[in-house]
Amino acid sequence: MQINQQKTVQVDVTELHLYIKVRDGFAAGLKDAQGDEVGSYEGYVPDFFPGEHYGDYLILNIDLETGQILNWKKPAASDIEKMLAQGDDD
Repeated sequence: MQINQQKTVQVDVTELHLYIKVRDGFAAGLKDAQGDEVGSYEGYVPDFFPGEHYGDYLILNIDLETGQILNWKKPAASDIEKMLAQGDDD
């Protein structure tokens, strides 16, 4: 006889993949070494963020052990400057 049965098993999970729809509601602040805000931006998700986000999504892969963002690439200074300039245009 065959019956349907659910069985709980332990699984070793290592990453959390986040797909967060922010649409035009993305906001970021830049702080200096003293913790003072020196710039801010509101608008679409900037191009230098990881994944094919189309300006509307945050796509982040988080290591569950360390809390580190695995798909983050260090932005160039020009990326930050471009983001701030686009924020000024709005």
